Amino acid sequence: MAWNPSDSVGPALSGRADLRGALHRLRQATGLPLAFAGLVEPGPGQLRISELQGNRTTALQGLAVYSGNGLGGKTVALARPCRVTDYSVSRQISHEYDAAVAAEGIRSVLAVPVVVRRQVRGVLYGALRAAQPLGDRTVGAALEAARDMEQALVVRDEARNLLTATRAPEGDSAGAWEEVREAHGALRALAPRIDDQELRAELLRVCGRLAGVTGGERTGPDSAARVALTPRETDVLACVATGATNTVAADRLGLRPETVKAYLRSAMRKLGAHTRWEAVVAARRAGLLP
Repeated sequence: MAWNPSDSVGPALSGRADLRGALHRLRQATGLPLAFAGLVEPGPGQLRISELQGNRTTALQGLAVYSGNGLGGKTVALARPCRVTDYSVSRQISHEYDAAVAAEGIRSVLAVPVVVRRQVRGVLYGALRAAQPLGDRTVGAALEAARDMEQALVVRDEARNLLTATRAPEGDSAGAWEEVREAHGALRALAPRIDDQELRAELLRVCGRLAGVTGGERTGPDSAARVALTPRETDVLACVATGATNTVAADRLGLRPETVKAYLRSAMRKLGAHTRWEAVVAARRAGLLP
């Protein structure tokens, strides 16, 4: 059975690290002492609170919030920010979660949606333990944190799609392997854009394992297998392997064309290659590229 690289990164693609970062930015930008968040789970619009910062109890941890219920559920249903000045007596929301909210001492609370491609994927909350109005500046700052989270989820979605495309195909279909190689190159280009170090490391590990499974025609102690390319040299070769020009590779990798050319020359020298394609072939034989 062919190794499936996407099997190894399920937890890394959950987005919890991005939630923690978004909550940290929300608290810094708004000055709110308490922040918590959750992602919408598959199914009937259920949000589960998974991250809390500044909390005094565990009353909200793991709380399941359904679309339309409470402040967060209203935010999921409407896909827009919602806020109340005194949660326990507000007539703007339903009160299924009053016990958990009261246990944490929450009075004023703001909820902003994390929307990706018109779908609510999560909710960020900021709260006070006093009944004070939360103004538009606070809402704006919270929305900025939500937008950062949205971009992080877009990148994760892209990574998930690419990992699906890197399933090692059964047999030796040239077309199937080309799709894998395209996805491998895209993953190499995507990884540097990811702030989450754990996820970035997982994606690069997948790339390395995929290259080892699909390439690896190592032919002796003096073969190119002993060559150690730098991460950026490998990134450039992965782009070149898909037929990308230096200009296209530079755009994908966020580099200058001259920098791409320099990395390519260095990789060619290490691999003993005289042309771009010779370098790609040598790297594949060394198990450095799929």
